[in-house]
Amino acid sequence: MKTLLKKFVRCESGAALVEYGIALLVVILVGTGALLLVAQDTSALFTGAETATGAARAGAAAVDGSGVTAR
Repeated sequence: MKTLLKKFVRCESGAALVEYGIALLVVILVGTGALLLVAQDTSALFTGAETATGAARAGAAAVDGSGVTAR
């Protein structure tokens, strides 16, 4: 039993597992942050495109009187 305990204390595989876990956590956090930033920029881009499209449709309807309306 004593030798098993000594062997367990000297074993470093647990430390490597903790290091890999911390590295994985850092990668996940950085990746999540990057995805959130991209999502915000994409949302703003589509909102701007929707606004511009709506304004163009309203302007076209006013010019030719065709009755095209924004949805």
